Amino acid sequence: MEEILTMLKANGLKVAAGLAVLIIGLILIHFATKWARRRLEKSDRIRMEPTLKSFLQNLIRIVLYILVILTAVHVMGIPVTSVVALVASAGVAVSLAMQGALGNLVGGVMLLMLKPIAVGEYVKVNDLEGTVQGIGAFYTDILTFDGKHISMPNSNLTNTPITNFSREGRRRLEVTFSVSYDSDMREVFRVLQGLVDATPDILSDPAPAVHLKEYAASSMNYVIRAWATNEHYWDVYFALLENGKQALDAAGIRIPYNQMDVHMVP
Repeated sequence: MEEILTMLKANGLKVAAGLAVLIIGLILIHFATKWARRRLEKSDRIRMEPTLKSFLQNLIRIVLYILVILTAVHVMGIPVTSVVALVASAGVAVSLAMQGALGNLVGGVMLLMLKPIAVGEYVKVNDLEGTVQGIGAFYTDILTFDGKHISMPNSNLTNTPITNFSREGRRRLEVTFSVSYDSDMREVFRVLQGLVDATPDILSDPAPAVHLKEYAASSMNYVIRAWATNEHYWDVYFALLENGKQALDAAGIRIPYNQMDVHMVP
């Protein structure tokens, strides 16, 4: 540090020239990045995810700032190696203090490169479920179905299994109906198949199916398995639930309560 201060006092003209290079370089970077951003927004040839585009713009701006600063330092007559050594020493201390932030930054880069999720997709991470609103350099914003904004560290996303419900464009749903053991199986299949045929927005490919799922303690459980697009998933699910009870009641098929037979031994 003393060497740098001594050289600054002995080279006043070079210092002024270096400051001029620094100021002019920063101004040029400002206008160049604005021009490049406008060209990218208007260009139809370059299509890039908005989050990735913003991230790359910031990265390029930082690299240009570093180049301008190093050029100005060189013009001032300060050994670049001394500056790099000083910055590296400070960088070690900063990196130790910001391990979490650096982990999130690396996680953001991995998310943008590998793309396990994208803006607008519906995902589940551990017990958190919602729509991805934005992928930042350090945090990913997720909007839950009940209107909560969650900012999740990127490092958590890269180290945790992610369930992406939107990537395939469709989802399979399962709705279970319990009926009493004295119900006619063929009649139950007929009613539930009619329910499927009468429900709009169920996809025909893959074809929906009705199955006997299990013999439970108090009932026989039948399941409807059907596919729907992401935007119609919940509409189909609730329609099957609401209309299924009415269809079974109309056919005289009883939905039993849990029951237990007690035998008294004298």
